[in-house]
Amino acid sequence: MNKTKIAVLFGGKSGEHEVSRVSATSVIKAIDKEKYDIITIGITKAGEWLLYEGPLEDIAPGKWEIKAREDLAKDPQRFSIAIFGTGGKSLKDICDFVFPVLHGPNGEDGTVQGLLELIDIPYAGSGVLGCASTMDKIVAKEIFDAAGLKQAPYVAFTSDQIGPEIEKKIATEIQFPVFVKPANMGSSVGITKVAAPEGLHDALVLAAKYDTRIVVEQGINARELETGVMGNEQLVSSAVGEIIPAAEFYDYEAKYSNAESKTLVPANITKDQAETIKEQARRAYKACCCSGFSRVDFLMDKDTQEIYINEINAIPGFTSISMFPMLFQAAGMSYTEIVERLIQLGYERYNSKNKG
Repeated sequence: MNKTKIAVLFGGKSGEHEVSRVSATSVIKAIDKEKYDIITIGITKAGEWLLYEGPLEDIAPGKWEIKAREDLAKDPQRFSIAIFGTGGKSLKDICDFVFPVLHGPNGEDGTVQGLLELIDIPYAGSGVLGCASTMDKIVAKEIFDAAGLKQAPYVAFTSDQIGPEIEKKIATEIQFPVFVKPANMGSSVGITKVAAPEGLHDALVLAAKYDTRIVVEQGINARELETGVMGNEQLVSSAVGEIIPAAEFYDYEAKYSNAESKTLVPANITKDQAETIKEQARRAYKACCCSGFSRVDFLMDKDTQEIYINEINAIPGFTSISMFPMLFQAAGMSYTEIVERLIQLGYERYNSKNKG
């Protein structure tokens, strides 16, 4: 009996390239090797797709790329990939199913998903619309507003508007401290917490290095709570977890480098609070046309207990310290079962879309 060939895509052109490599390592470890053959395809920071056959432990530190290039040079017939099937083996010849473990632009934003739709290969996670609508923080916020989900006050604009006028608008319409964010990045890349108007300009310039669309959110003295959602039509919620960052907020270093950051799963909140968060997460998931899986992030005001939706992530982190797998493990699923279910949901979505 032939095994299903699962291609795991990792790396990518975004600022989250390194995180993607670590996430992919965890996913590959979890895939049932008795049931699936795994094909690993790395995307370099320059956007090259390279077929990799080498030690799993070389993916996270980035050593994979050296071997992949050496193999391609030695045996181009075997290692060349032609996405659409010209000039080499097509992606469809190589695999039956794709598991994108790509974070940020050119991976989590609907671009790769659109490519896979054109090639007609089933894949894990949300489709083009679900990925695009959740990747752009401004679009997601507009959808949350339309869905009646409460969120912190914010100001959205484009990088060409940076200057005294937009800085005055921010200082007038929302209260400091504020968080300045590029609209299309994840893993807290490019985000700055600004305590007073004097620090605003530099933070805006930093965000503009990562995206032309910028959002500035009013800071809330809040607990950071997260929950996972899995499913296509019938949705399943995970436990609710809490992030206790080592830094002032859960920035890139606090997420991936600082051992002082802590996660509590489940979070120490009431049953009613947990149910409210789960219900709002499912509403956001549906409103953004998500499928497969997502992680939804919330803020709970420490004084008023008011709950605010913050973000939704179509391809959340899958590292050993990432919340999404931990949240579903707390709900009783093993890491392997989580990955298996995401593959099943990908096939379910593909078959539903292509029936008849």
